[in-house]
Amino acid sequence: MDGQPTADVVERVRHIPLYRASVERGYFPVLEKPEIARGFPDNWMTPALAEALEAGEAEYVLSTGTNHARMQLIRPPYFLLRSYYRLWSEHPDIARTWHEGCPRLSLTTVLATEHVARVNARKRGTDPAPLPSLEDRRLDERTLYLNLRLDPALWTREDVERMIAEIDTARRAHPRGRYHLDCSGYHLAHLVRKAEQWGLWGDFPRPDSIIHAYEYTPHNVRRYLREHFDCPVVDLFGSTELGYLYFSDRHGRYRPYLDGMSVELLPVTPGSELFSLIVTSVRNPHMPLVRYRSGDCVRTLDGTPDPTAIRSFCGREKELLAAPHGPVAQGDLDDTVAAASPRVFLHQLRPTEPGTARLLCTTFDGETFTPAETAALEDAVSRLTGLRCTAEHREHIAIGRSGKYAWLVPDQATDQATDQATDQTTGQR
Repeated sequence: MDGQPTADVVERVRHIPLYRASVERGYFPVLEKPEIARGFPDNWMTPALAEALEAGEAEYVLSTGTNHARMQLIRPPYFLLRSYYRLWSEHPDIARTWHEGCPRLSLTTVLATEHVARVNARKRGTDPAPLPSLEDRRLDERTLYLNLRLDPALWTREDVERMIAEIDTARRAHPRGRYHLDCSGYHLAHLVRKAEQWGLWGDFPRPDSIIHAYEYTPHNVRRYLREHFDCPVVDLFGSTELGYLYFSDRHGRYRPYLDGMSVELLPVTPGSELFSLIVTSVRNPHMPLVRYRSGDCVRTLDGTPDPTAIRSFCGREKELLAAPHGPVAQGDLDDTVAAASPRVFLHQLRPTEPGTARLLCTTFDGETFTPAETAALEDAVSRLTGLRCTAEHREHIAIGRSGKYAWLVPDQATDQATDQATDQTTGQR
């Protein structure tokens, strides 16, 4: 299948300047991110879009830019939130908590918290406060953002006590004392570890459903969350520009959620069983995307390009590591690390010259590796990457400025750079 759009999709994009040449040729090439930005917004502008912008039915936004340059977009207000809410309301394992009116407590990057605070300040006609208040962090009547610090590894006892208290207050406001937890898997794991460390785990109100949807969540982190929470823990996959495309069930199996969309998978290199995700979507009526390369990589259950058989969303195409047996993605390294040691929490690969690499790891219990664990990690990662690997236990791996972790970092990003990142983080409050 060549992935060419249906006649209905062609008709819907016929008058958009970006697609005119493709309509005339009768062939749509893969749409890359630079093409979306080139000539923006004129390359998207139609009379209907101009009217929608004037009426407030469409708005300009920026993508998060976590894994690529920030991209300007046009979409309906609350496009991504509505996509999330609809999927939550229809998910076979957790729809109950939506229909019960459970509050949504969001524990993710501080950038998300700051965005909500800016939106609220704009509505009031004021400048955002340096430290957002509880009301500043309320997205709508249902959703409250919790995190106020860039690096969750540096949360203090005061931070943890505040977040637990805010969760408990929101839970108690529900008639049945229930709530839904929306999170980055990393952030929630940090909160659990610190609550246990400081004897606060007994005060942590248990959620009735959990979604982690902000970044790749490693196998060991997923396992750790399942061990600590007796409720469905599900993953959503999507993006700012597309909304949500797939969801996992409580057992980790992915299912498509492609209303207004279609997906094709293209090998990242000839013959590879690692695939690029190519999406055609008219879900956003103001900026329909035809054969758009999202930048994400996937693997399927049987190694074929079947978009209904995706087993993992395994990272970004621009972050692939060249290796003797084919490109290695974030998910491939994660599979390898998790199989070698279930105690690894965070891990980061730092290729060095010539042909060597350092694997930096933290552990859930904070303890160093045994010689056998170190040898297992080094052997497994060396075989995967073709690099002679040295595994090193660390007490702390700094988070990126985006509020997300990098899995692959050139070794020029030295420990001094890590210390500088930590210094910036400490100054957040």
